[in-house]
Amino acid sequence: MPTVFVYADGYYADIGVHVFPVGKYRLVYQQLRARGIIGENLIEPQPASKADLLLVHDQDYVEDLIRARSTERTASSELPISKAIVQAFLLAAGGTIRACEEALEKDCAINLTGGFHHAFPDHGEGFCYVNDMAVAVRRVQKQRKGIRVAIIDCDLHQGNGTAFIFKDDESVYTFSIHQRDLYPPKQDSSWDIHLKNGVGDEEYLAHLEKAVPAIMEKFKPDFVLYQAGADPYEGDQLGDLRLSIEGLKKRDDLVFSECKKHRVPVAAVLGGGYALDTNDTVTIHANTCLSAVECFGG
Repeated sequence: MPTVFVYADGYYADIGVHVFPVGKYRLVYQQLRARGIIGENLIEPQPASKADLLLVHDQDYVEDLIRARSTERTASSELPISKAIVQAFLLAAGGTIRACEEALEKDCAINLTGGFHHAFPDHGEGFCYVNDMAVAVRRVQKQRKGIRVAIIDCDLHQGNGTAFIFKDDESVYTFSIHQRDLYPPKQDSSWDIHLKNGVGDEEYLAHLEKAVPAIMEKFKPDFVLYQAGADPYEGDQLGDLRLSIEGLKKRDDLVFSECKKHRVPVAAVLGGGYALDTNDTVTIHANTCLSAVECFGG
């Protein structure tokens, strides 16, 4: 079946002058459509509901978000807050839910945003208001009792919020490969690979070539949620890993091919990306989508 893409223009919200290039989602979508990768395989999501958020987030924090209130809980996100910005995060979370649902039916789906893995149950962090990944996993588990989910997080930054949320849940395996000496303060994932500054393609891919098959064979997930951050890139402003655009494409190829090999459905989210040239970030995200199409069909 063709790879499904989930996207809405509402993924964009004006956050002012900020290192987080929120316009990248629209640029990725436009590039994929221009290249013929997106067509009838596009789905527009609905926003996550309050009930969806409460599967993961605390009542007080959810009320802050819905009312777009500036509190200690929301200010820790390092983002401005407005109803439009909150709506974009709710739509992103709805997109990740939909991508997971579509992947379970059709093998592979990509939400052209998402990966907001720093949000905790009771507060935002690291440009993240809603932990769309955790919300989507809980929605899937509510619909499919007993499903085992592996989260493969290849962002520059550790998925600390996700690790915390699932720390006592044996049905969810959290894997994170990230730069060690960098935000955030680390939580314990099921498996963390803490990389030193300066790691490039060869060492990074060698770790993944061992880790991803091991997760598949030992944990035996029924479903994979892949966070395909673009920020391990050598030109990223926020980190000191040294992956090339080609190396990041090989990373994506590896994750998708292992999912296909083991017949495990996979949904992907785009994660971070803060290259000095936003076009590089867009290329990396578009390559993730191309990798999925090459593996699962388009």
